[in-house]
Amino acid sequence: MPEVVIYLTRTCPFCNMAKRLLDGKGVSYETIDIGNDRDAWAALEEKTGRNTVPQIYVGEHHVGGFDDLSAADKSGELDRLLKG
Repeated sequence: MPEVVIYLTRTCPFCNMAKRLLDGKGVSYETIDIGNDRDAWAALEEKTGRNTVPQIYVGEHHVGGFDDLSAADKSGELDRLLKG
């Protein structure tokens, strides 16, 4: 299974919803809290073109935010990504 990484902040409700969705699927993931790190936030924004959290990666694939993750789950794309 590819590595799953969630860039988040501790106070973000969508970040918590993304973690719950992945927990419900039994997926292990790494969290990177960028809430107090302006340089990390700027680097993530440059990498993704987005300035919101969460930002979720499955391996090298940028899934996007929670809405993108939820849509990928509903369409079956998330399961395909997790299989590698």
